[in-house]
Amino acid sequence: MQIDFSGRVAIVTGGRGGIGGATATALEEGGATVHSFDLPEVDVSDRDSIEAAFARVPTPDIVVANAGIGVPEPPDVTGASLDNWHRTIAVNLTGVFHTVQLAARAMKPRGGSIVVTASTNSWDGEATLTAYNASKAGVLGIVRTAANELGRYGIRVNAVCPGLIRTPLTDWYFDHPELLKPYFEHIALGRGGEPREVAQAIAFLASDLASYITGTTLVVDGGQLASKYSVWNEERAEFDRDRWKPKEIS
Repeated sequence: MQIDFSGRVAIVTGGRGGIGGATATALEEGGATVHSFDLPEVDVSDRDSIEAAFARVPTPDIVVANAGIGVPEPPDVTGASLDNWHRTIAVNLTGVFHTVQLAARAMKPRGGSIVVTASTNSWDGEATLTAYNASKAGVLGIVRTAANELGRYGIRVNAVCPGLIRTPLTDWYFDHPELLKPYFEHIALGRGGEPREVAQAIAFLASDLASYITGTTLVVDGGQLASKYSVWNEERAEFDRDRWKPKEIS
């Protein structure tokens, strides 16, 4: 079903690739005028940079705070880089704060929808990603607080929490089936996600179809968080390049 965004103005941070690019496309296909804020022109961690970007575009009806980074740092927290901590928090957490605050100020007179890209890592403690996990847990605090504060102005604030999605940040992972196989054992659908699948969830939350939804998260992870034990194994399935498939029953 095509969602109608005719006449709407949208801003997507990190909007030129991966989930952000797919989101910009989905909103444009629905008729929205989309402004993508991305490097090198706009740095969401730099208040002056993103403030100037908001000033250059019309008042938005939809703002998607999607820009983010994630750098694994093996083997554990004892070796984590302080520089990476500061940069990750600056982009993923402070950048979301800047984006949500500026969006809210612009939207107050007439309402609107803000959607933040969080992560399944907002809940779990995936190893080697201390800074990323902390930043994504933090953005849910922003989402819930902002939803409580901004509802009186007709502004809805929600988050999507993607699992492992095939993007420029994760391409290396998808190139190694030996890594994917055990990881995808715990995903009900037996595979990773595509950017358009997250973009469709964002488009829904941004649209009038979600008019009574605010302060919540929509998990887009193929069932990963629902799993306590392995869902797939070689007794009843086979791994084919990048996904588990049930064996044919003879």
